[in-house]
Amino acid sequence: MFQLEQAATFEQIIKKSRFLAIALPVANEEEAKAALATHSDADANHNCWAWRTGAAYRFSDDGEPSGTAGKPILAAIDGQSLTNVVVIVTRWFGGILLGSGGLVRAYGGTAAGCLRNAPMIELKPSVEGLVRVEFSDLARVKARLQAIADLAIAEEQFTATGADLHLRVPETEIETVSRLVFDLTSGRSELKID
Repeated sequence: MFQLEQAATFEQIIKKSRFLAIALPVANEEEAKAALATHSDADANHNCWAWRTGAAYRFSDDGEPSGTAGKPILAAIDGQSLTNVVVIVTRWFGGILLGSGGLVRAYGGTAAGCLRNAPMIELKPSVEGLVRVEFSDLARVKARLQAIADLAIAEEQFTATGADLHLRVPETEIETVSRLVFDLTSGRSELKID
């Protein structure tokens, strides 16, 4: 799975109709709706869109024949294995009818063109974990954990004897992190997966 690193746009003219796609990273449905409200153009003939956040998705043909705009935009999103994204394709009608197949190709192709060139980051599956460390081990453990790619210390809570480190650990690094914590603390601490 991937997600957008930043917004991206793509524009093309097809049989005198102007198609403009904008792709934006979003965290949830509320952000997707806010992006739609902000980036839809009231002067355009159609503002068709699709968004996906995890398993949740929605799409709209915004007045185009059913299935000719929203579904092809969603297919472009899924074709790039994207999540947490909204894509809006705005059309200004140029006077030439495209037909159902032409609309599917125009909307899907504009969305795909936008996403193909968009900067993306790979989302790696991770798990939540907890490490309880004593003050004497805290600095050394934190320094070594921060050197592990894609590991995040989500929260640090101090206790009377040390700290609880709440971690987001890539699934591929669970064994490495577990061994590292155990070795650095001479067995006094261990990684507990939530």
